[in-house]
Amino acid sequence: MPRLQADADPTLWVPVTESLGFKGRRHRKAAIRMLLSQANTAVGAERPGSGVAAWAMSQAAPFLMRRAAGRVLVWVWKADPELVVTMAQVQEATPQLRTARAMMPMEYDDTESFRSSHLGVGERLEMALPSDPRTPPFATYTWDTGTHFVTVTAVCSDRERFGTVIGSVDDLARTVRVVDDLAVGEAPGVLRIEPKN
Repeated sequence: MPRLQADADPTLWVPVTESLGFKGRRHRKAAIRMLLSQANTAVGAERPGSGVAAWAMSQAAPFLMRRAAGRVLVWVWKADPELVVTMAQVQEATPQLRTARAMMPMEYDDTESFRSSHLGVGERLEMALPSDPRTPPFATYTWDTGTHFVTVTAVCSDRERFGTVIGSVDDLARTVRVVDDLAVGEAPGVLRIEPKN
């Protein structure tokens, strides 16, 4: 299974994926609290994310992501961890996943081309003001490699501040790349061509 790598700006982003124990704990907990709060709001529960639940999930998250073996990468906004959470993932492009993507609501068709020097041309969907006020603003970036989907999703907790961080999310998404563990001679006849800039 291919893995993901990215070059997140350390002055803007804190990686959650490899942070264990006390390292990154505050950022993990804040990000998870924000996501729990957004989930509660989406289902009509107007209460903040539970501190205990956020703490428990923040302890488990790095181990779960480590088990994902590079298929999932997560970052939080350094200046305000509860403002933005960004996740990159690679998934096998199964027929079921392709069908699910084709059946998404019509508002998800409003995408624009998004170029990455590593992955080529993909799609970008920015929802700064989702129609449902309970839905937080978000942006998704998708590349179809033929065998896998690479997606980057950023969720923001504040509609008014979404526009101030989306440029940095774009920059982070452009650094995401796929890394394969192929030994020399393992796959003869495979020609790798870098995407055109």
